[in-house]
Amino acid sequence: MTSAPTGPDDSRPGSADSTAAGVRDGTADGVPDGTGDGTAAWELLLPAVSAPARARGRALQEALRGSVRSGRLTPGTRLPSSRDLAADLGVSRGLVTEAYEQLTAEGYLRSGQGAGTWVGDAVRAARPRARDLAPRSPGDRADFVPGTPDLSLFPRSAWAAAQRGVLAELPHESLGYPDPRGLPRLRTALAELLTRRRGVVADPERLVVVSGVAQATALLASVLHARGVRTAGVEDPGSPQHDALYASAGVGTVPLPLDDEGLAVGPLRASGVRTVVTTPAHQFPTGIAYSARRRAELLDWARSVDGLVLEDDYDGDFRYDRAPVGALQGLDPERVAYTGSVSKSLAPGLRLGWLLVPEWLADDVVERKRTTDLGHPTLDQALFARFVERGDYDRQLRVCQRAYRERRDALVAALEEHFPGSRVSGIAAGLHAIATLPERYGPEERFLARVADAGVAVHALAAYGHAADGEGTAGKEVRLVLGYAHLTPGRIRAGVALMARGE
Repeated sequence: MTSAPTGPDDSRPGSADSTAAGVRDGTADGVPDGTGDGTAAWELLLPAVSAPARARGRALQEALRGSVRSGRLTPGTRLPSSRDLAADLGVSRGLVTEAYEQLTAEGYLRSGQGAGTWVGDAVRAARPRARDLAPRSPGDRADFVPGTPDLSLFPRSAWAAAQRGVLAELPHESLGYPDPRGLPRLRTALAELLTRRRGVVADPERLVVVSGVAQATALLASVLHARGVRTAGVEDPGSPQHDALYASAGVGTVPLPLDDEGLAVGPLRASGVRTVVTTPAHQFPTGIAYSARRRAELLDWARSVDGLVLEDDYDGDFRYDRAPVGALQGLDPERVAYTGSVSKSLAPGLRLGWLLVPEWLADDVVERKRTTDLGHPTLDQALFARFVERGDYDRQLRVCQRAYRERRDALVAALEEHFPGSRVSGIAAGLHAIATLPERYGPEERFLARVADAGVAVHALAAYGHAADGEGTAGKEVRLVLGYAHLTPGRIRAGVALMARGE
């Protein structure tokens, strides 16, 4: 593989010692001023000097004027000398001098004897505004939208200590392009962790460090598409992101219904798909755990069609009434690809996860990862490896386990108090619960409208159904998916009370 370019092209005329680069990096004659805007002067002005000779002076002035107005040349930026800029642009020095003098007279530039020419402060250009498109809750007073952990539980001190340790010990050569699978140190630590906590069969050579479950799914979808796969089964109801991730790779999705034990095997066999995405430890969003019988039937199906099961273990560490059920992958590592992340245990913003693939897919997935991003950031990997090795990650999981169990209990109690007769279904696990309210609180669409007007954000279970297209149920019963992990017990109680008042 050829190496990436290491710097700008220095073959342009005058670049070896030209101060035109001063507008690019905030320097002139080798003196930094710290105010460069990232664009070379000659790049801003080249269109102007290509104008006809008679119009070239006016075009140059207008180009400089427009660059100052737009903010591309910011106040305080030092411009190259007229001699150097003229040499870079291939025009006469007089043309540049005239432009400088004209814009100085107008107030766009300022100059002093022997001090050079600078962009003036008179123009107050509107600086481009960077928008924040991060997801935001629609609830302004209470937010029960599922999927978000309590980010205040992030172990800042332990993370900072791990970061200092890594920066002190990491060899210089480790900052180069990494193994696309991930650092051997992290893959080894993850293999031990996942074997111990989730019962997987974890070979570090088949473990790929990824930027979350979303990238793991997209990588698999892309590899499967290259192998001729055009459809994949998804749970219905299920996570809405799977449809978009598979579609981005050119793979369509087929909604497959659930029953009380998990994915219904009859419709699965009838669908004709050979790949299916599942959440067997804690199905999202219904909250059920696949039964032992259904897990066996699912693997029998995969073997019979030479198929693949993608196991999304998004919150498998969080079970509150008993030890978590082990991962499906442990029963048949060649028929199950296993993926998880730190999004629920640490923070989704870390963009750090793992994908454990069958041997027959490993080389293709690794190559796809390499061509996608050349590997996950080395520092992040080394940091997390140290965090796991020193037991900090196990401690974090215990902290979250205690906090989230308390919050689930608070939610159940608040629902019993404010919505008598309501039922909470699914196993005691994860970061959300399914609440079914009595018919007297329905119909569902009207209930949702009332609580939204009260400033409470909630999602109906029907919103996660592929076949229902997110529409509410036809009956009067209200079934809600209530996220609670990001809320303190007090906020949970207040939010449920507010929801009750809103209805």
